[in-house]
Amino acid sequence: MRNKFFTIAIGVCAVLMMTMTFTADVNAKTMYKFGGGPAGGTFQFMAGGISTYPGVKAIKEFRVLAGASGGSTENVRKVDTGAYAFGVSYSGDVFLARNGLMTNDTTKYENVLAVAYFYGAPAHLVVKKGGGIKSLKDLEGKKVGVGNAGSGAFANCELLFNYMGVWDKIERNAMGYNDAAAAFGNNQLDAFWLFVGYPSGAVIMAAQQNDIELLDLYTEPEAAGFFEKYPYLSKLDIPAGTYKGVDAPVPSYQDSALWTANKDVPAEVVYTLLSKIYTPEGLAHMVNVKKTAKSMSIEDGIKGVVTPLHPGAEKFWKEKGVLK
Repeated sequence: MRNKFFTIAIGVCAVLMMTMTFTADVNAKTMYKFGGGPAGGTFQFMAGGISTYPGVKAIKEFRVLAGASGGSTENVRKVDTGAYAFGVSYSGDVFLARNGLMTNDTTKYENVLAVAYFYGAPAHLVVKKGGGIKSLKDLEGKKVGVGNAGSGAFANCELLFNYMGVWDKIERNAMGYNDAAAAFGNNQLDAFWLFVGYPSGAVIMAAQQNDIELLDLYTEPEAAGFFEKYPYLSKLDIPAGTYKGVDAPVPSYQDSALWTANKDVPAEVVYTLLSKIYTPEGLAHMVNVKKTAKSMSIEDGIKGVVTPLHPGAEKFWKEKGVLK
């Protein structure tokens, strides 16, 4: 009996030692957190795509862990403090943040550096077909989903709606895209705003429950001088047929969703990650995770970047001939 207990004890100790060894090995790796966005949003897919790519997971020196966040502006602030090593943020938010121009925030977030271009994120404003909302002015008194608090969607909605004089005249509902689509479908919202690559799953969901329209978000603001004041924004049309029942191109505008990094992340870490992701296999993986990643390429690697690059990114893009 004593021998039996002794054998069991040795076995338990061996298991514990293996567990401790495994934990120590995992903990020996430096962990780099990557801020994504709200559940269901493209930001979360982009951050998750990088962290789950087998080539990245195989790196022995460090690990990348993606996590949900409020979105663009939250990522700017957390990347600036180092709470996140990496984040997904809009180029405009990085520009405003670095220059102390964010709404009600004059702090200069100068520790946030650009790494790469992900995709162009166009503004969407979803309304019910025949619901009487034909212009931004028609939103007055209406219940509007304005994006998740702390997100780039919320910040850009506030920017445009303030400029056009409707921000304080609507009933604002801060929520993520999927929640907004569900509330819209239940007639709890008259409209909801997104700043996201198309096609958006939330808009597809809304179009399955109701006949929808997308509001023209370029013509009125352009006439009012909005794009002169914010030159990092560019015109685009959401193509006809992108969403059920929307059979003509819809004029809108976009910002560029960027991969960002804290300035203290070692250059070799950023360079290594870019070298893994910007390969045929890495880019195919990103497209498999989210079709929006079709916009990612070597040629467009720093498209939409109007702020300083991380040194590791500078080295990579110079080697690729993208940066002179």
